[in-house]
Amino acid sequence: MASFVELMKYGRRAERPVDDIPPAHVLVPLALQHVLAMYAGAVAVPLIVGGVMVKTGQLQSGDIVHLIMVDLFVAGIATIIQAVGFWRFGVRLPLMQGVTFAAVSPMITIGTTHGITAIYGSVIASGIFMMVLSPVYGRLIRFFPPLVTGTIILIIGVSLMGVSAGWMGNGSSSKDFGEPKYVGMGFLTLLIILLIERFAPPAIRRISILLGLVIGTLISIPFGMPDWSNVKHYGWIGVPHPFQFGTPTFQISSIISLLIVAIVIMTETTGDIVAVGEIVDEKITPRRLGDGLRADGLGTVIGGIFNTFPYTAFAQNVGLVAITGVRTRHVATGAGVILVLLGLLPKLAAVVEGIPQPVLGGAGIALFGMVAASGVRTLSKVRFNNSNILVVAVSLGVAMLSEVALSNDGTALDIYGKFPDWFQTIFHSGISAGAICAIVLNLVFNQRRSPDDGAPVLPETSASDAPRGAYIDPREALEAADPGTSAEKLRELAEKYPDLHTIIVTNPAADPELCDWIRAQGDPKVDEIMTRWDDKTNGEFSRRGRAADEQV
Repeated sequence: MASFVELMKYGRRAERPVDDIPPAHVLVPLALQHVLAMYAGAVAVPLIVGGVMVKTGQLQSGDIVHLIMVDLFVAGIATIIQAVGFWRFGVRLPLMQGVTFAAVSPMITIGTTHGITAIYGSVIASGIFMMVLSPVYGRLIRFFPPLVTGTIILIIGVSLMGVSAGWMGNGSSSKDFGEPKYVGMGFLTLLIILLIERFAPPAIRRISILLGLVIGTLISIPFGMPDWSNVKHYGWIGVPHPFQFGTPTFQISSIISLLIVAIVIMTETTGDIVAVGEIVDEKITPRRLGDGLRADGLGTVIGGIFNTFPYTAFAQNVGLVAITGVRTRHVATGAGVILVLLGLLPKLAAVVEGIPQPVLGGAGIALFGMVAASGVRTLSKVRFNNSNILVVAVSLGVAMLSEVALSNDGTALDIYGKFPDWFQTIFHSGISAGAICAIVLNLVFNQRRSPDDGAPVLPETSASDAPRGAYIDPREALEAADPGTSAEKLRELAEKYPDLHTIIVTNPAADPELCDWIRAQGDPKVDEIMTRWDDKTNGEFSRRGRAADEQV
């Protein structure tokens, strides 16, 4: 006990900065900052899915409180697994875990078609699938180049805008839907977020959406918009229970729908792991990537057991690591503990559930718009020719068929309503339909071609999640870190991607001439890495692979 108190008081320095443990007075504020940065995005998914399930009679309104509680609770557990790690689970880097937006539309389709328990059976199955697939995922990532991932993320953001519109009008089932006071409150919340982004210091801008929700809710109180009638029914402390809504059911077409989402999640997490590894100067090997993806799968299985949703690394927190320069993974560990504690506070979850829908709608425009913009940013890495434009156009169009089908009088239509249930479950979700379309069309149009047709010989790869930007190509970054990669391939990667230089110089397979060439490019990060490792190895790091006469 005494040693723990001393650890919290003084912290502990480690050989690698990522393993440092800061003292509590430093650790707690940094951890809280990570929680605040992700909070709005974390609670959005249970509010969306829970709201639809209440409307369809699958849940009671008070059940949304449980969804928010277990969402935070499991997010904390998943974050601790990822940051601390055990055996082959966890990448042991400062990564925060949260519910992915990619699963929202498929889960709503599953829930409305097959019931709430089918959602959780599919979530558990997808988590197991992720754990099984993690060791060999590097071989599949070539099917998810920026053309595919950018299109999918764009579809996610665009399809979620309908949710935001419903919130802005005070709920589609509301008798006074679309009253000017509701729409006006939504746009006022959006304006507050924009003003924070424009005029606030960087630390405040990281939580602009959360602050917009808080300020918008406070302004809406005199208008009687918040509904906190459920708060009194909940205690201060509560423990989430597994299988709150019944035993999971495993419906084949529902599982297939979420398996597609699982692969998208793994692509998202790969991008985050590579990005944060670069930020904290930690080499990401294929084995280490597999450990991180396996932790994603375990977090998703736990989510299914506690009746919440699939989990992935949150990119906004990767950006926060870059901004703060704090490399230790135990800041994420501390944030995970805070999330677990927040998940034990039913009254807090009830307060969140009572936020006015127009306020959520205004924040949703920014939040979901950032999702779509992240997809556009990832697509900016693509060299667009007619074929690639067609892949994006058709995939987006197919995805929107189930979202915007209207009759001549403007009534919403169910375009797949006469198809078999298994087909509806997979294709009624715009995200699933668009993802399948993008993958297939990319394979059709972007197979290996002759250099004369102007198409890339191999599709490029990237990963993205909401809200996020495009990161280093995960597949090629793994090749840059893999000691089994040939010297010729490493040279090709070095010439193509300057951002991979810091990874390549630490690869034992990199020949001395390549390392000298990389160092000659003048990147201060490369010099810092070479100097640091030379200090630790008495100069052997720079001399590795050289003949004795060269060393003299």
